[in-house]
Amino acid sequence: MFALSLRPAAALISGAIAISAFLSALQPAPIAAAAAENAIEIREWNVPYEGRPRDPFAAGPDRVWFVGQINGYLGRLTPSTGFFFKRDLGQGAGPHNLIVDDSGIVWFAGNRNAYIGRYDPKTDKIERIEMPDPAATDPHTLIFDADQSHIWFTVQGGNFIGRLRLADRSVALGRVPTNGARPYGIKVAPDGTVWAALFGTNKLAAIDPETLAITEYTIPETNARPRRLEITDDGRVWYADYARGVLGRYDPKRKSFAEWSLPSGKGSAPYGTALDANGRIWIAETGVEPNQLVGFDTENEKIVSMTPVPSGGGTIRHMMYEPKGGSIWFGADTGTIGKAEISQAEK
Repeated sequence: MFALSLRPAAALISGAIAISAFLSALQPAPIAAAAAENAIEIREWNVPYEGRPRDPFAAGPDRVWFVGQINGYLGRLTPSTGFFFKRDLGQGAGPHNLIVDDSGIVWFAGNRNAYIGRYDPKTDKIERIEMPDPAATDPHTLIFDADQSHIWFTVQGGNFIGRLRLADRSVALGRVPTNGARPYGIKVAPDGTVWAALFGTNKLAAIDPETLAITEYTIPETNARPRRLEITDDGRVWYADYARGVLGRYDPKRKSFAEWSLPSGKGSAPYGTALDANGRIWIAETGVEPNQLVGFDTENEKIVSMTPVPSGGGTIRHMMYEPKGGSIWFGADTGTIGKAEISQAEK
């Protein structure tokens, strides 16, 4: 039915790479394995530039921007032709993540040079917005708020959550209360609350968008290490626990946690995530080779798809759902930009 040939689920599980640290005795609810016919088609493009292409952002039907983290560039793929464009960012930029606003401006995290960059493709000009605190050395992951008036971002090593106001380029920083919390993935909830995964500990953080006051919520299992998160329309926060191989959920209304084991178990190392328009969360299991994309129906709490990545993936660190095309885009350490046709997966 689909273009890919699949490895049996048992082979994927047996090939899991165990993560020795952070193992847990908690037994989350098991998830039934998906049938092979619910696999999705994945297409990948080989990036002609070295340097870990990652974090693609589909800014239109034929414009997919991404960063080259190690070699310091912005890239753009034209899927219809396979054409690639490259814009070097200079020595030591270490771009980690990018997002594109509705006017086509590319905003990126200068992770090694303590700035957020603004790139205008029409003028080829780059503007640097420096961090106001010298401790905020490594802007990490960026996300727009609902009206694109602000960019919210994490500063992993510096231990901050930041807000950039686009109108005047002012930056405000809120320090995370727990030392060494390593704020990582970040999303904005429907009510405007900003949530972040605190990868260095077993906590999630909620940030007041006006005051930047930070409230921490502790995951019951001390060995949990949430890395990326998604927020469904009902305000529930879903997190990928990289250390224990589970998908977790925090319900702010009920102040309760629930967790489900992922198909590849404790060694699945879930990393990149994306939420589609049908309320399904897509998770990249990176502890198995090839990496595996897992689709989870948040309403019925069940797996709806499992698909190995054709290139192997290496590590898929971040994913983006493009609503107009109904696809998931991802970058892989194997040097590819990938597109997953998730409309094929049954709900």
